[in-house]
Amino acid sequence: MQAVRAHRRGGPEQLVYEQAPRPEPGPGEVLVAVRAASVTADELNWDATWTDSFDSTGRSRTPIIPSHEFSGVVAALGGGVTGWAEGDQVYGLIPFTHDGAAAEYVSLPADILATKPATLSHDQAAAVPLAALTAWQALVDHAHVKAGQSVLVHGGAGGVGSFAVQIATAFGAHVTATASATDLDLVRQLGARRAVDYAHDRFEDHVTDVDAVIDLVGGATQARSWAVLRPGGVLVGIAAPPDPKEATSHGVRGVFFIVEPDRAGLEAVARLIEDGRINPVLDRVLPLAETRDAYQALAQEHRRGKVVIHVAG
Repeated sequence: MQAVRAHRRGGPEQLVYEQAPRPEPGPGEVLVAVRAASVTADELNWDATWTDSFDSTGRSRTPIIPSHEFSGVVAALGGGVTGWAEGDQVYGLIPFTHDGAAAEYVSLPADILATKPATLSHDQAAAVPLAALTAWQALVDHAHVKAGQSVLVHGGAGGVGSFAVQIATAFGAHVTATASATDLDLVRQLGARRAVDYAHDRFEDHVTDVDAVIDLVGGATQARSWAVLRPGGVLVGIAAPPDPKEATSHGVRGVFFIVEPDRAGLEAVARLIEDGRINPVLDRVLPLAETRDAYQALAQEHRRGKVVIHVAG
């Protein structure tokens, strides 16, 4: 098969478009013919991308195939797999210590697959799993957001942020989002009642007593966010872990997590998509042979939404 691989650890400069062995599905696995994949900022910096561990103690897995979210078609079933059939259209989030989807085929555990939203193309669906699951788990599993609550999303025009704005709005929350001046209209279209230009305005001047902050920025932005939370509120840090001392001093919770594959979450997201309540935002679509350019764009350019790799079909 054609694939994009890196034979040594590094950045986009290590990625090579080449022939590679097609994987075979083992027991409990499904072989998927990839139609599209999506890339994530900092993915090439993660220990899990290169090893069998989330920290520096893991064994090298090079050569590796990057990109951990995909949309495609079931091509073969491993032993013991039920509930899927060849030809099923699926999407999902691949475990981070597993080879990714920047290839014509990927083999992965059957229990993490979900049915692709029928209303989306494969290119659109590939932009969903990691970003939407991160937003879903932040809002549902950690912030427990409910209708009528107020939510502040930092970085509302990015891949995860655009889903966080839409999902919180779908739940009936009152959403404020920070974004660049050029993206203010976009986050309003996604459902934000208030959009704040982070470069020229202070969000503290526009919001107070919010129930939840979804922080995709970190640094000084996170440090300034404690003051706008109501007592008992929660700051969910995705870019960086919140300071537990700050959380305690403000009488709120601070949460940091790493998104995990979640079939039930993807099915819930698919229902919202098919109901027309949320949609992926695509920055651009590039062919598989230009995957290196996709990762360089993540590192160097301002973007809206996800950068997608079109593989086939």
